[in-house]
Amino acid sequence: MSIRELLKTENPLVLPGAHDALSALLIKQAAFPAYFIGGYSLLGVRYGLPDIGLAGLGEMSAGIRDIVNACDLPVLVDADNGYGDEKTIAHSVRTYERMGVSALMIDDLVLPKRKTGKVLMPAEQMMKNLRAAVAARENPDTFFIGRTDALTELGMDEARRRAEQYLEAGADGIFIEGIRTVDELELAGRSFDVPQLANMMEGGNLPVLKPSELAQMGFQMSIYGISLLVRITRLMRESLADLKSERLEMVGSGVSLDEYNNIVGLPAWMKYEDS
Repeated sequence: MSIRELLKTENPLVLPGAHDALSALLIKQAAFPAYFIGGYSLLGVRYGLPDIGLAGLGEMSAGIRDIVNACDLPVLVDADNGYGDEKTIAHSVRTYERMGVSALMIDDLVLPKRKTGKVLMPAEQMMKNLRAAVAARENPDTFFIGRTDALTELGMDEARRRAEQYLEAGADGIFIEGIRTVDELELAGRSFDVPQLANMMEGGNLPVLKPSELAQMGFQMSIYGISLLVRITRLMRESLADLKSERLEMVGSGVSLDEYNNIVGLPAWMKYEDS
């Protein structure tokens, strides 16, 4: 099953964000049909870095390979802008396809990223990049999402114009990043008749809406990319404070050892000893 195929039956296709192999296993065991790997979470967990362009394809693909090897669900991967020009984006597509990645999100930001004042590449260059991605595609099921960050810098009209151009260049779906209000979300949702992605980021400008609410607005995909990350980060910090204080009030509040061993598949591995 691929994300392209899932989009024919799932409305919306809900993609929780995985930041490591364990979180991907838990997503599968929670019966989600697919998942998302974003740079924000992966860089924080694997390298302790912010998502500002400090890592390239080599660092990102190493972490993604570990996650994909642990979880065989279809996965959407944040490929940034392909880490360069048409050549590097073709290389990125082939690298990720050969890992088994089902879908790639490609954006129009110039690296390195900036916290404020995003720098956009010309729409014409993004279109060249998307055409290169399509030409490099070895698996016809690989799904490309064209992401534009034009909204915050240039407004919704330019964001929608770019989205149309990216579809013309070969993108299969669209993601308008930086939506700030529910009204903007509804406007974007009814602007295109192709699969659109909505980003539900906890702590962002938008309220976190239910997948069913997003489907009613016209979004076929919804990612909850950092929900697991921000919650486990808070829990780890509180657990360390509990240990530092010697209160130990959180002892016993986690999963049991048997539960954990089942999550990581210990019983299946032990069968080899009995064969």
